[in-house]
Amino acid sequence: MHIRSEIKQIEGEIIKWRRDFHQYPELSFKEIRTAEKITSELKSMGLEPKVNVGKTGVIVDLKFGNGPKIGIRADMDALPIQETSGLKFTSKNDGVMHACGHDGHMAMLLGVAKVLTNKNNQYQGTVRLIFQPAEEGFGGARYMIEDGCLEGLEQIYGIHLWNYQALGEIGVKEGSVMASADMFDIKINGIGGHGAAPQGTVDTIVVSSHLIQALQTIVSRNTNPLESTVVSIGKINGGNNFNIIADEVNLSGTTRAYTEKNRSLIKSRMEEIISGIAKTYNADITLNYKDGYPPTINHPEPTRLVLESARKVVGEKAGPLYLSMGGEDFSYYLQKIPGCFFFIGSAPNKNNLFEAPHHCSHFNMDEKALLVGSSVYLNLIDKIMGS
Repeated sequence: MHIRSEIKQIEGEIIKWRRDFHQYPELSFKEIRTAEKITSELKSMGLEPKVNVGKTGVIVDLKFGNGPKIGIRADMDALPIQETSGLKFTSKNDGVMHACGHDGHMAMLLGVAKVLTNKNNQYQGTVRLIFQPAEEGFGGARYMIEDGCLEGLEQIYGIHLWNYQALGEIGVKEGSVMASADMFDIKINGIGGHGAAPQGTVDTIVVSSHLIQALQTIVSRNTNPLESTVVSIGKINGGNNFNIIADEVNLSGTTRAYTEKNRSLIKSRMEEIISGIAKTYNADITLNYKDGYPPTINHPEPTRLVLESARKVVGEKAGPLYLSMGGEDFSYYLQKIPGCFFFIGSAPNKNNLFEAPHHCSHFNMDEKALLVGSSVYLNLIDKIMGS
C-alpha cells in the first residue's frame, strides 16, 4: 500500500481522534460532545467551522482560490448497543457504541483537514468538510441539505469503512452500491371466535400466513432475478390463547431495492396482493408503507476519479466491492449533485471477514484503514484541484 507521507506523519493523531470518538459515542441528533470536539480540533487548525448545521452537524470550507468546489462527508452518530469489545478505549457511555465505523469516518476527515491547512498554494478550488449527524435511520443528510450544506458544491464524496473487505481493498463501483431501505406495517382485522367453531370467524392468523407467502412472490416472480431485491417480514404479533381464533394480527417488515423502478414495483405489488388477499378471506387489511432511504447510486465521472485515486494507494485491489442491501442516507446527496460513495476495507481479521461485522456489540476495525481512506481523499483532491 502507498500511504501518503502527510498522513503517515499524523497517523498517531488520526488514531487518537478515532479512539476519542469511540469512547464518547452519541446517538442521532444528540452528538453534542462530538460536535464540540470536531469544532475544537478544526479551530485549532486555524479554521472557522459553522456549527448547528442540520441540528448538530458541523461544516467548514477550505478555500484555495477559484476552481472546483467539492464536499467530503463523514457521519457522526453511534448506535444504541452495549459494547462488549473489551477494547482499552471502549465506550464510556452506557448502552451507546460506535459499531459502524463513524468514529473512523470523522477521524479521517479531521486528518484531511490537518493536511489541507498546510497546502494553501498547491490547489485551486474549495473543499467543504461535512460532519453529518443522524445517519442511523434518521436521515440526517436531509437536514444538512435543508440547511444548505450542498450550496455551491459541484460534487460530493463519502467513505464507509467496510469490515466485509480486507485491509488493502477498496470497493468502488459506478451505479447502485447500497439499497433503498423502506419499512412497512400491516394490520389484519378479522372476526375472532372459539377455536372449536371456526365457521363464523375470519381467522387473521390464517390470513397472515397466506399473505406472508404471497408477498415473497414479489421477489421470486415479479422482479428480475439479476436485480437484487428483498421483502422481509421481521415481526408478527397476533393471538392471545391456544383455543381462541385471533381477530387481529400485525406484521412489520422492510423492503430493499437497488433501483427506483424496483422500489416502486415492490410497493405497488404489495398493495395489489394485500387487496387480493383481503377480498379472498373477507378480512380488513391496511398497509402503512414508509419510504426510507433511496438507493445510493454513484455517478460515472466521480466514480472514475475515485477509482484512479484509490489505485494509487492499493493498486488493482481497488474496484471489487462486497455489495450489501443495507441503506445509507448519503443517497440524498447523490440525488442532488454528482458524487461517489466508496468503501475502505477495514476487517480486523483478513482470514475471517465476518468476525466483527457492523452493528454488533464487539465491532472493531483495523485502524490502518484510516490511513488508506485519508490517502485516497488526498489523492482525489490532488486530481480534482490540480496539485
